[in-house]
Amino acid sequence: MSELLLNDVTIRSVSVSEMHNNVYLVTERASGKQLIIDAADNMPAIQELIDSAASDGPAPQVIGIATTHEHWDHVRALSEAVATYKVPTYAGSDDVAGIGKESGVQISDGLNHGDQIIVGDVHLEAIHLRGHTPGSIAYALRDSSGVQVIFSGDSLFPGGVGNTWKDPERFESLINDVSERIFEKFPDETHVLPGHGGSTTVGNERPHLDEWRQRGW
Repeated sequence: MSELLLNDVTIRSVSVSEMHNNVYLVTERASGKQLIIDAADNMPAIQELIDSAASDGPAPQVIGIATTHEHWDHVRALSEAVATYKVPTYAGSDDVAGIGKESGVQISDGLNHGDQIIVGDVHLEAIHLRGHTPGSIAYALRDSSGVQVIFSGDSLFPGGVGNTWKDPERFESLINDVSERIFEKFPDETHVLPGHGGSTTVGNERPHLDEWRQRGW
C-alpha cells in the first residue's frame, strides 16, 4: 500500500491482481467521506485498504465508486464493492454499457468531460480521454495546498499514453486529448496516478510528448 497526504485529502492505494491494477481510495480529511477509484479486483484487499484509512477522517464512509474505463481488469471487484457499499457509481458515459457487460453493474452516474464528483468539500473533475476506450475518464483533484492529482486510468503512464492497439486514429485521438486536456491545463508538479504501476508527474512526462507522437504509441 502507498499513501499521499494532502491538506484536504489522504489518497491511499493498493496493487491487486496479476495485472498489478491500482485501486485508489480518496478520503476527505474534514468529513471522512471516501471515494473508491477502480474496484479492480480482490475485494478483501480493497477492504483492507479502506480499513487502513480509519484514522484519515472523523467518520470514514465510502460514498461513491468511480471507474476509469470499461476494461475487465478494472471492474472485477465492482459488483462486490457495490453490493457491500450500495453507493452511487461513476464512469464515462461512453463506457457505461461496456462496464455493465464486463461486471454486471449498471453505472448510476455516467460522466461527460467537465462533470464533477463531489466528496465532501472536494471536487474531482472528469477528464474525457478518448482512445484507450471510447469513454475513458481521468479524475482530477485540486487540493487547497495547490497540489493537483490526476487519476489517469490506462490513458497516461510514465513513458507514454495508453494502449491503442496500433490503430492510428485511436492513437491520434488519445495523444491529442492528453496533450490538450492534461499537458496544456495542468502544471508540471501535478501528480499522475495511473491504473497500473508507479506514479509520475506532468513535468516528468511533458518533454517526451513529441517523441510519443513520432513513435506512434
